[in-house]
Amino acid sequence: MLTSSILLLFGSLGTPEVLIIVFVILLLFGGKKIPELMRGLGKGVRSFKQGMNEIEDEIKRPVDDGKPADKGPEA
Repeated sequence: MLTSSILLLFGSLGTPEVLIIVFVILLLFGGKKIPELMRGLGKGVRSFKQGMNEIEDEIKRPVDDGKPADKGPEA
């Protein structure tokens, strides 16, 4: 029920609606502030992706069971 009402609300966004939204954002924040906002958003997305990659690497890395690694015969 809630999902269908959300789809009805945002499902039919066309070009005129998007232009109105962009115009309102431009009026609220001004032309000079928008690049700063987008830069901050980009940094946030980059940081999120980096964190996700670190978690994935942590999961894929073999577990250290506390035993010293076998380095082979020493000379």
